[in-house]
Amino acid sequence: MNGEGNIRKLKVALSDGGQVTYTLNTADVLTPLDGIELESCIGKPIQIESTGKIHCTVSGKSIRKTYGDGMSFDAFQSSPLAVESIIRPELSRIHEGVALRDAEWEEAHHNQPHVVYLSLTSGIKVGVTRETNVPSRWIDQGASGAVVLARTPYRQLAGLIEVAMKSHFMDKTNWRKMLVAGNPDPASVTADLAEAKDEAYEVCPPEYEDFLDEDDTVTLLEYPGVSFPEKVHSLNLTKEPNIKGTLEAIKGQYFILDGGRVFNVRRHSGHRVKWTLG
Repeated sequence: MNGEGNIRKLKVALSDGGQVTYTLNTADVLTPLDGIELESCIGKPIQIESTGKIHCTVSGKSIRKTYGDGMSFDAFQSSPLAVESIIRPELSRIHEGVALRDAEWEEAHHNQPHVVYLSLTSGIKVGVTRETNVPSRWIDQGASGAVVLARTPYRQLAGLIEVAMKSHFMDKTNWRKMLVAGNPDPASVTADLAEAKDEAYEVCPPEYEDFLDEDDTVTLLEYPGVSFPEKVHSLNLTKEPNIKGTLEAIKGQYFILDGGRVFNVRRHSGHRVKWTLG
């Protein structure tokens, strides 16, 4: 299979058995192209060749470099897709009727039910996502498992709980450790997250206790792959415009190639490439 298009982040899904599935997601500048199922490509050759062009994922205009998820500088400064409350949920005020950038977008995305979760990536981390983004948010970050800690009616409140938890749990992932972890033992993942949730209950400030979720179900995530590396080396289309090898595994938003080489698909959003799979 081969084709040409602008990279977008991989589409993800989770089967009833906990297996993560991936679809290659591209566009003709801004027009979505048909997706390609990737599970059958594991263990087979892959080639990604840059055309030297990058198009803003918001406006479609030709740009030299990207900001955020494939945006031009102007889009990054003005688009609701880069609003400050995405990175810092506690800044959202749309539930008060105050928009940071775009009231309609923030109503639809931030004045909605959210969850605070604990996930196991490179370690136990705390995070926030819109309820409808479960479990795709956990998959995108390469979590081996996750459990809901709290449920809130709007984003800012979830962000405030996250802030309160940051002194006890990390809020960022060491992507290298996450990738080399591969698919850890499910029983160990479940036990670690159960212990972490017990700790979170104990340290949660009293004003947030009413929002804690009593369901201790751990969602386990298994990523497709024939092998995972012991060390990883990041690939960048700007420095290496013709990437090829064997697709050994996929985890988070990373293609894992032979030799421990890894390609962050999402970080290359907007780049126009020619690709060959299988």
